[in-house]
Amino acid sequence: MLAWLLIAGVNGVVQKAIAQEYTNTITTQESGVKSDNIISSFPSSSSPPLSPEDPMAQVTSVSQLKDVQPNDWAFQALQSLVERYGCIAGYPDSNYRGNRALTRYEFAAGVNACLDRVNELITTATSDLVTREDLAILQKLQSEFAPELATLRGRVDNLEARTAEIEAKQFSATTKLSGLLIVGIQGRTSNRGDVNPRDGQKDTNDAGTNINVISLAQLYLTSQITPRSYLFTGLVDGRGKTSPRFTNSVSRNDVLLGYEFPTDSLSVSDLNFHWLVTDKLAVMVGTENVNMTTAFRGPNRVESAATGPLSYFAQRNPILNMGYGHGGIAIDWQFAKRASLQAIYTSYKPGNPGKGSGLFDGTTTTGVQLLLTPTDTLDLSLYYVNNYSSDGCLLTFVGDECLTTVNTTTGKSAPLQTNAVGATVTWQISPRISAGVWGGYTKSYIPGQPGNVETTNYMLFMNFPDLFAKGNLGGIYVGQPPKITSSDLPVGNNVPDFVNTGLGRAGGQPASTTQIEAFYRFRLTDNISITPGIIHILQPGQTPDSDSVTIGILRSTFTF
Repeated sequence: MLAWLLIAGVNGVVQKAIAQEYTNTITTQESGVKSDNIISSFPSSSSPPLSPEDPMAQVTSVSQLKDVQPNDWAFQALQSLVERYGCIAGYPDSNYRGNRALTRYEFAAGVNACLDRVNELITTATSDLVTREDLAILQKLQSEFAPELATLRGRVDNLEARTAEIEAKQFSATTKLSGLLIVGIQGRTSNRGDVNPRDGQKDTNDAGTNINVISLAQLYLTSQITPRSYLFTGLVDGRGKTSPRFTNSVSRNDVLLGYEFPTDSLSVSDLNFHWLVTDKLAVMVGTENVNMTTAFRGPNRVESAATGPLSYFAQRNPILNMGYGHGGIAIDWQFAKRASLQAIYTSYKPGNPGKGSGLFDGTTTTGVQLLLTPTDTLDLSLYYVNNYSSDGCLLTFVGDECLTTVNTTTGKSAPLQTNAVGATVTWQISPRISAGVWGGYTKSYIPGQPGNVETTNYMLFMNFPDLFAKGNLGGIYVGQPPKITSSDLPVGNNVPDFVNTGLGRAGGQPASTTQIEAFYRFRLTDNISITPGIIHILQPGQTPDSDSVTIGILRSTFTF
């Protein structure tokens, strides 16, 4: 019986160790983690875990154990150990808990109780003295199960070694590592454009017709500081781009892919601290990637350069890219169940204290967004942005973003103060179809100078979640990138006429660029997806006589 107890106890420990996720039992002082961060994991059985204070009481009859039934496979063994040897203890609730993992302390206590009883029987020489038959059975069991006991001992040793190795090699108890890798293959059609001057004659070849490869790798570290705060750090390395394009400044942003971010070296992409001040108010502050794209919630729920639309323009309203902020502060306030408010102040070069740069003296952006969800199927966001650009470029990297010309004498362009408004609406028509639209308007002026320059943009889109299979996504996007509709800044500063004549007189763009994008993302695994797509651009560079541009794309994404 003693050998049987050894076998059953060790076997139970091994099986439970394989099937159950255990809770870290390191004390708060040893681990350096606050106890609020440690989430207990109960075993799969209905009984709660035992605490060290749960005492065990000796039972004299197996019937005293409420959870042991006569048809249980170990009933006779328990009955013999209880009623013949008296070395089985129960818990205060009269349960035996035979399916629970056996701790080494409990095992030692059980073996000791049985040995004490055997010694007592031998000493008193009662009629219940252990018989020769019992000893023979013990010897036979020991011999018969020697290989199994050795195997189990080896499995336990291996588990202990593997656990120690995992604990030694784990990255951090409080930091999570994640990342992504995007590799895209794309190529443009051969075409000619009426670029500079725009006189109705196609005079420029589009040099970006060769097939090329663009890659983007990002690593993220999310470090838990307290239960309500964390530090987010990101590293990025990007290679390749869709250029060369047409040569003039107007059409330089005819298309920019969402994962097109050439760094040519490893650099810091994110460094910001997040703090949940209350259950409904969060704050983000940092020196890298504190901007509207990371601080504002997006109503387009598939917005992602890795798994969403292919082009940068199709990610979100370009107004929300304005300023390309690096360092600053942002808040997110959930002031009602279906309404939230986000606000931000950010600087393009917060770490450069030179003239025309720094946290307050350079390209800076202030923005606010009201996000409403009137129903479960409808999202509405309204946003206002105020931007100061030290060189007249809004840094949206889409369409007309540089709104003042470069002075040939000074080599610089005039600064701009910009006010922008926009809205995005998304309607979930059904679980597998959603439709949306956004629009934006900007009005800018040179501080201290008369006149304004205005731009507009819009996008219509449809998304098809789980198209043909769960986890897949289809999308169709049609829109106009930001376009200078009118510009009456002082003569010499107006971009449209400067491209045409070099004089920079008042006037707007002669045409409107239209971008059509279609893509289909299909998921190979939970971490790998492939997205073929096509982008067709009509009248690129807001130029009426330029050939259309067609771009074929195959994007592959790996996330972990």
